[in-house]
Amino acid sequence: MTIYDVDIDALTGGPAGLAKHRDNVVLVVNVASRCGLTPQYAGLEKLYATYAARGLTVLGVPCNQFGDQEPGTAAEIDEFCQVNYGVSFPLTEKVDVNGPARHPLYRELIGDGEDIRWNFEKFVVAPGGEVAARFGSRTEPQDEQILAVVEKLLPR
Repeated sequence: MTIYDVDIDALTGGPAGLAKHRDNVVLVVNVASRCGLTPQYAGLEKLYATYAARGLTVLGVPCNQFGDQEPGTAAEIDEFCQVNYGVSFPLTEKVDVNGPARHPLYRELIGDGEDIRWNFEKFVVAPGGEVAARFGSRTEPQDEQILAVVEKLLPR
């Protein structure tokens, strides 16, 4: 099983359909609208705009487990992302990334051991589903380390 086999809904309803990204590089990020790191949405959108045509999918996963920084409804989160950052990459339903209710997506990314430490933690998933890299919250989406991993995995 990989992340592509996990059932998760899109933020706006219906299945997110992760299987359609199986041949892509996917950057999975747990996001929040009221966090000091929220401006990273701009960098995530820029990364997506730059690399989507080559096969990168950015997948935003709203989570309210860190300081109650994503308290909104799906409609409120969607509106915030559109109005403030012009987000065009897919967003999933709001989920738990830690604890006994950890969503299966995050069980595939990190198992049942180590927890996510804060909002905007990033996982680069290679085509086929293997986690190629993990980056902390403070690593900006345009960081050279992230770009290097993405470039290495994407077709030329």
